This record gives sequence, C-alpha cells and structure tokens, in this order.
Amino acid sequence: MSVESAAPQPEPEPGPRWPIPPAGGWTADDLDTLPNLPPHTELIDGSLVFVSPQSVFHERAIDLCKWQLQSVAPDDFEVFREFTIDIDKLNRPEPDVVVVRADVVDALEQTRFPAEAVVLAIEVVSPDSIGRDRETKPLKYARAGILHFWRVENKEGRAVVYVYELDPATEKYVATGIFHDRLRVSVPFPVDLDLTAITPKRRSAE
Repeated sequence: MSVESAAPQPEPEPGPRWPIPPAGGWTADDLDTLPNLPPHTELIDGSLVFVSPQSVFHERAIDLCKWQLQSVAPDDFEVFREFTIDIDKLNRPEPDVVVVRADVVDALEQTRFPAEAVVLAIEVVSPDSIGRDRETKPLKYARAGILHFWRVENKEGRAVVYVYELDPATEKYVATGIFHDRLRVSVPFPVDLDLTAITPKRRSAE
C-alpha cells in the first residue's frame, strides 16, 4: 500500500447541508416542512432562494411602509412584513410588505396567504435581489392578479418608490408614478408617505 493511499482522508467541511431538490423542484408546501431552512427562504420556480444579510436601508424601508400602511389601511385589510404568498405549486415568494384582505387571516399559526387575497405587494431592492425584484417577481405578481405593486430602491442615499398598477387587459403592470421625497397615492387606499424618513440626515458630531 502506498503512502498516499494510506494517508487519512480530510474531514468534510463543516457547515449546513442543504436538501437536494426532487425531480421537478420543490413545492409551496415544502417550505413548511423542510428542516433547517434559513429565515425568509422563498420558492421561485421550484428553487429555494436564500436572502443575504439586509442593510439599514432595507430594514427602515420595510418598517416605514409596514407601519404607515397599517395606520391608514381600512379595517377590511391587514398589513404584514416578509410573509409568503401562494402563487402556484412552484412559486411561493415573500414580498417585503404585503397588504391582504382581512378575511384570509384565520389562524395565528398561518404561514402564507393566497395570491388572490393580496391587494398590494412591496419589494425593497437589495444588491442581491435586483433581478428578482425588477423582473421575476413583478411578472409573477401580475400574472397572479395582484392589482398593485411597489418597488423601493436606494438611489444615492435617497429612497425612490416605483408604483405600478395591473392592466387587466394585458395582465401586465403599468407604471403610474415615480416618487422621490413623498409618496401620495389614492389606491388601493389613500396613502401619504414621507420617504425622507427612510434615510435621515446624519447627525453632526458634537
């Protein structure tokens, strides 16, 4: 036996072992049963999508949208942050903020909402999610019939919100406005957001 063949084999690298996808990909139901998934895992076209650590901008934008929308939403709507929605068997994305009809919120153990109950989906763009938030997810939201979609981006330290509404004739989103310092819309209900609150000025050192 040679010295090389007798040498001890290296131990496998420590770290998480991700599950091997089945033929045809994962399904929406699998997100509730797969063990040890990272928080906020999404399902896009049967593949698991993991998120990177989020920035201060991302957290502030989600907080502002969630709490401000919740403060003005009519009683027949509820607002959630980072909650998955069922689009079809192979797609269960997680909008950063979602407004749903209150009648579909039926249990404290609930982990998802049907896409047909969603009236507004909001995505806050991160460096690793640009393609998904600008292209993949809006296309799927539109096909699922979600009437309103907002995309929030960080443009040189300023929040910019791109607002879209579904055209039922084409089943595609149409841009209805680009908002820089303040967002004012009347649908799906009246909203007035001070976008400068997301990126406040730095305090000078005393």
